[in-house]
Amino acid sequence: MSGSGKRKRDDGEEAGMEAIVWQTPANPPEPRDYIFRNGRRYVRPYYFEFISHAKKRWAGKTIVDLFAEEFKGRSYDYYVSAVRCGRIRVDDKMVHTSYVVQSSQKISHFLHRHEPPVLAGDVLVLQNEADILTVYKPASVPVHPCGQYRKNTVVGILQAEHGLAPLYPVHRLDRLVSGLLIFAKSADKADFLRQQVEAGLLQKEYIAKVIGVFPEKEVVIDANICYNAREGRSFVEINDSCIDKAFKGKTACTKFTRINTNGKYSLVLCKPVTGRTHQIRVHLQCAGHPIANDMLYCSEYVPSRSANGVGADRAASATCKPPMSNSHKDYSFAEDSASEEFSIDPMCTNCPNLPPKGYGFSHYIGHCNIFVPRICCSLIYMTPTRMYGYLV
Repeated sequence: MSGSGKRKRDDGEEAGMEAIVWQTPANPPEPRDYIFRNGRRYVRPYYFEFISHAKKRWAGKTIVDLFAEEFKGRSYDYYVSAVRCGRIRVDDKMVHTSYVVQSSQKISHFLHRHEPPVLAGDVLVLQNEADILTVYKPASVPVHPCGQYRKNTVVGILQAEHGLAPLYPVHRLDRLVSGLLIFAKSADKADFLRQQVEAGLLQKEYIAKVIGVFPEKEVVIDANICYNAREGRSFVEINDSCIDKAFKGKTACTKFTRINTNGKYSLVLCKPVTGRTHQIRVHLQCAGHPIANDMLYCSEYVPSRSANGVGADRAASATCKPPMSNSHKDYSFAEDSASEEFSIDPMCTNCPNLPPKGYGFSHYIGHCNIFVPRICCSLIYMTPTRMYGYLV
């Protein structure tokens, strides 16, 4: 669901609730929106209106069944209560829990939004020109608003802390990958730069720590990739037959060169020729040397993301319990005291804790460390008059 517009409404249906100002993407992130604790950047919970229009597959379902099946992060009982009190509406009107949704109808969900935490590292501005911005993205931070993340993104942090907006990503990096990002400051410039990317004038290089002794000579993996968007995982085609029959693979090629090895792990330079989702991760798995702490592609069995209503990497990390050092104690008491810094919403399924359920300090420190030291990206961007070269 996406949000739009800005409104103030009085939830008279909820006893004791005062008038609430609901945020939308029209409200820019601000420095006071962030709380820093134990090496993590949290977002102060806020009221938010999600807006969507009913897809064809939603038509014919009751409003409660639709939310329970499509958005598994909350319980069935929560959605029943949300419909009854008007926090879920259809075409801006309250409806009964048995209301049957029709295609293209406007559906609004008003909720108390808790964003997952990210590592507290700075988004460093490396070069700021009139039409181009180059920054260093720390691991764990998404590039732009997506899923549960809105303010805890590179775009949100740059707007809040540097006043840089609007920004248009020229390319992207996975949330768990650190490295360089190039933004354009206008849509026209972004289109121009993307055309140069397609023409091969931008080259991305990654350094990954992988399991085992990687071959000394260059390894080229030229294998089609099919991506299961519902499960958030890619697969390599084998014998022209995709592992998941419902998906058709796209051509993909990656070149790998070993930098060094200690006999147990290897550092590998990765040069993707194409840009498919999770291409490097799945091609390294195909080569028999997955990224050292990539639970999604190291594990033989990964629980269903769609069945559990969580992200693919988070579902994978839940299958293993990384060892905790003495310095990583359980700081759950810190989350309980966080309620002093924001308003508690009586309907919220995450209050009084600061992070959403499943993202407590003890759990998140293991999940977040999956990729922090393992993979990073450097860019060489060339134009007829300029060349940017950064080594991360």
